[in-house]
Amino acid sequence: MVASLLRILRLGVKELHSLRSDPVLMLLIVYTFTFAIYAVATGAKFDVENASVAIVDEDHSMLSARLRDALLKPFFNEPVLVDASKVDSSMDAGRFVFVVEIPPKFEQDVIANRHPSVAIDIDATAMSQAGNGATYIQNIILQEVLAAIPGKTPIDPIDLVVRAKFNPNLKSEWFTSVMQVINNVSILAVILAGAALIREREHGTIEHLLVMPIRPIEIMLAKIWANGLVIVAAAIVSLLVVVERVLAVPVAGSLPLFVAAAVLYLFSVTALGILIATISTSMAQFGLIAMPLLVVMNLLSGSTTPLESMPNWLQQGMMASPSTHFVALSQAILYRGAGLSIVWLQMLALAIIGAAFFGLASMRFRQALIAIH
Repeated sequence: MVASLLRILRLGVKELHSLRSDPVLMLLIVYTFTFAIYAVATGAKFDVENASVAIVDEDHSMLSARLRDALLKPFFNEPVLVDASKVDSSMDAGRFVFVVEIPPKFEQDVIANRHPSVAIDIDATAMSQAGNGATYIQNIILQEVLAAIPGKTPIDPIDLVVRAKFNPNLKSEWFTSVMQVINNVSILAVILAGAALIREREHGTIEHLLVMPIRPIEIMLAKIWANGLVIVAAAIVSLLVVVERVLAVPVAGSLPLFVAAAVLYLFSVTALGILIATISTSMAQFGLIAMPLLVVMNLLSGSTTPLESMPNWLQQGMMASPSTHFVALSQAILYRGAGLSIVWLQMLALAIIGAAFFGLASMRFRQALIAIH
């Protein structure tokens, strides 16, 4: 047993030296956990920021001017006054996301309690910004009307108070930055583990290993722990430096618990990478097989869209993916500060799925070694 562990340790150290001597993979790791995290978090935003707005003011009253002045930065650019006849052509040309049409005698009708209508035309090409921005504009109009007309009572019979937990300012980068770290862990785990095995085959070093007193399972475990160690270390540095320091995103939960969950997750996805490598004859074929799987794992794991919004059959199917459980427990730990008593079920699922992937990869790896030998 001790001799086997020592062989696994030495083989893993060999993997680390091999990885260090590959500048392309080293550059990929550094880029993936630094600039790629920052670029996605700051560039792919779902909240309303600097949205273009036009105003069709057919009332020309103090109230309509007040509504125009209430649309402020950073949510909206300075509103542009346009004629009603140019609304369609302006929106067709993509000049404005929102056009607010204030009808004639708007202020008089409000004072007389005639409930006038204000039309909001929306370019729904960007659905997230369109939906959130329309809600912002509706709330702004209602608040300004109630503040401008003395004695005017709210339309709603209750005063609804909304409190946003875990992300009180509703900043999209708080979500996208952490989820990007998790997605990048999935991508690199599969790529590094699979590339390590294919590199052995292409360089001819796999034949050298076959003549040594080394079992196939020891080769697999060495590749898993070596590549997993690199990815876990890079993910921790990315969370502490890029996410917490540069992007100022608070991490609420226990970092050691997240690391323990990441180790279980890496055990399963690195085994998946080795499994894909055993059925691939070249690095190009490995990429063609791995990329569709990674896209599905990332898009349908809950890191991009909520799992609850998917069809039931798809939700049940994604329970077989380790990324689904890792995303759920990572959100619970890093966003909501959950402990082991809450996420133990997802960790157990990761262990079971990882054991299944490892068993399949081990069987395929033995068959591939026999074919080579």
